[in-house]
Amino acid sequence: MSISRPKALRLETLWNPPADGKEFSYVLRLKNLGTEPLSNFSLCVSGPGRVDPAGRVEGATVSQRLSNFTEFQPPANFVLDAGETWTISVYALSWQFRHWTDGATSGYLALSDGSTIVLTIEPTRSSVSNAPLKRGAEIYPVPINAPVQVSIIPWPNHVSVTSRRPLPAGFAPQAQSAEGEAAARNFAALVEHLFAVEGIVRSEAEGAVLVALKDAAGFGPEAYRLSFEGEAITIEASSRTGFLYGLVTLGQIWRGARLHPEVFQFPAAGEIVDEPSMGWRGLHLDVARQFYGAAEVKKLLAVLAWNKLNRFHWHLSDDEAWRVEIDAYPDLTAVGAWRGHGLAVPPLLGSSPARTGGYYTKAAICEIVAHGKSFGVEIVPEIDVPGHCYAMLQAIPELRDPAEVGSYYSVQGFPDNCINPAREKTYEIIETILSELIELFPFKIIHLGADEVPLGAWSGSPEALERLRSVAGNEVADAHAKRLNVVTNTHGADDIHGSGAAILQAEFLSRVQRFLASKGCITGGWEEAAHGDVIDKSKSYLCSWRNVEVSAELAERGYQIVVCPGQVYYLDMALRPDWDEPGASWAGTSDAEKLYNFDPIGGWTAIQKQKLLGIQACIWSEPMTDRAVFDRLVFPRLSALAETGWTKPSSKSWERFRALAGLMPLLYGLQQS
Repeated sequence: MSISRPKALRLETLWNPPADGKEFSYVLRLKNLGTEPLSNFSLCVSGPGRVDPAGRVEGATVSQRLSNFTEFQPPANFVLDAGETWTISVYALSWQFRHWTDGATSGYLALSDGSTIVLTIEPTRSSVSNAPLKRGAEIYPVPINAPVQVSIIPWPNHVSVTSRRPLPAGFAPQAQSAEGEAAARNFAALVEHLFAVEGIVRSEAEGAVLVALKDAAGFGPEAYRLSFEGEAITIEASSRTGFLYGLVTLGQIWRGARLHPEVFQFPAAGEIVDEPSMGWRGLHLDVARQFYGAAEVKKLLAVLAWNKLNRFHWHLSDDEAWRVEIDAYPDLTAVGAWRGHGLAVPPLLGSSPARTGGYYTKAAICEIVAHGKSFGVEIVPEIDVPGHCYAMLQAIPELRDPAEVGSYYSVQGFPDNCINPAREKTYEIIETILSELIELFPFKIIHLGADEVPLGAWSGSPEALERLRSVAGNEVADAHAKRLNVVTNTHGADDIHGSGAAILQAEFLSRVQRFLASKGCITGGWEEAAHGDVIDKSKSYLCSWRNVEVSAELAERGYQIVVCPGQVYYLDMALRPDWDEPGASWAGTSDAEKLYNFDPIGGWTAIQKQKLLGIQACIWSEPMTDRAVFDRLVFPRLSALAETGWTKPSSKSWERFRALAGLMPLLYGLQQS
């Protein structure tokens, strides 16, 4: 396949919301700006928005559609003459567009000889909004009258510092133990990642102030005391992470006083005594929809550490891609890690027709895991099963019943995307994959996903129906067999308790969870893993994403809970409902202030709170083709979540946080445009 990128073609897309009794339309215009006519081609586009192939399309027919990838076929014998425009009007979408990132983010022409032409594509515009499209993190300027004299996020438990001393040139940590020495090395690596030119860590010869790292009993694993007394600076802790967090606080104070000396001071006396209010303070990153290289992941881990976040939930597989090397099944990455024209997985979510994607080798994963550990961040891998497995099934077709008929569709529009729980081969493959995964992730928590299994999953599989008859009876199996060709159009809102799919999913999870437990591992899952109450609650936890009420109900049932409601903690949700904002909003919109003030355990009883592990933000990366969009959606909301997880509720202050948020690092350093 050859690919070219001429300047003579341009694709423009327009969203017309419903108004004055008229239906909505999504309009695509291909303009031939050259001097030669064009024929024998089709138009391929992808982006978060999904065209309904059964709906009305004018000016073209839908010849292929997989989730958000659509191929439009022009009328027979169509010729796009020089200077002319081909217009396609779509009146059927999975959802009405709300933001500029909903539309096509890539487009190309597929020619009859197998070659492709990459198109210049403009962001989707709205007919009712001419506002400049927003990219880059929002700017939070530091006010001259900040409510505090030292800059620290998340705010510590106890701050009692007074007076001002000249700003040190930098710091030279001095440790008395191996743990302290490791923390000093790790802090130097951390600031090198984030602030390489600032010189926070220096030698005494360069004028640095000594910082004594003293081992002290009675501190929790992440607690520390930072003391200032004249020229002396001391950090007391009982662990490597405690020392690291004390140094992070010191580094934040120093940066604030250096960058804004008219606002912040470097203390001459006093102390800061600190420890987190929640044990699990996490971030989830989806690397299946968009791939993030090892260097990006490493820097993100450094950003987490600067925010005193301690868990990284690494979403390594989904319908769109498989991202981790598995020796026993090399096709998982050879096939499942790549998207492109003519490949098993077509271009999706802004992919070009060229072979694009990537995966993490085992060597890279070991390096990243060690890197995170050095910053106090434990990594939890997720392999999403039994649903969200389209890419996996392209690589290992044995995971599907060969006699299965009909089709069911996932929420995201993928057909037949669930591995079959009735096949013994399925467990052989999954246990082999998990065994290799366990060797890579010593934290011994493995997340199995278990979300969004369609109502009709396996309803056309003779093997699955036979298994369902044996565990639930003929009536349930027969009813499930009638669910062929099911399309689910909601984000997992269907109640599938008691359905055939839920029964088979529960049996699958129970068996895989027992396997993980036999290897000394805790099993994680999204809240759907609770269907049937079959997994061992003492050896598992759930990420509850729907709302706080569901989180409380699951805690009441005895599950350990990480709270991550989509309405607030899903960082792919747009900041505001405006068209010019990037992101999604199927769960709602949430700016930094809303996230900061949100109570993740509002209305919980004392008994329910005993099951709280902590909180987690989730980055689903469908709308994040543009890295400037990543920065806008993630920062400073990530820091707002960090303060909720660390700071006591009685000590939180939006006014203080807003004054300090602009000092926190971004991943790409891209600010609002």
